[in-house]
Amino acid sequence: MPDPARLRDSTEIVLPCDSLNGIRSELEAEFTITVFSKADRCRIIGSPVEIKAVSDFLARHGVKLQ
Repeated sequence: MPDPARLRDSTEIVLPCDSLNGIRSELEAEFTITVFSKADRCRIIGSPVEIKAVSDFLARHGVKLQ
């Protein structure tokens, strides 16, 4: 059985919502993802392929992932 933490790492990105200022609408338009906001944290959820592409997109826009 797969490790749930490992699956979560490949299907979501959690980061401060401030990191998405100015790029959130472009991110949601370009990728098949869901963005949940809770307090000051945002969870970007999608397929492993989409999350990889989103990670690359965020890196190109200077967003550092933890």
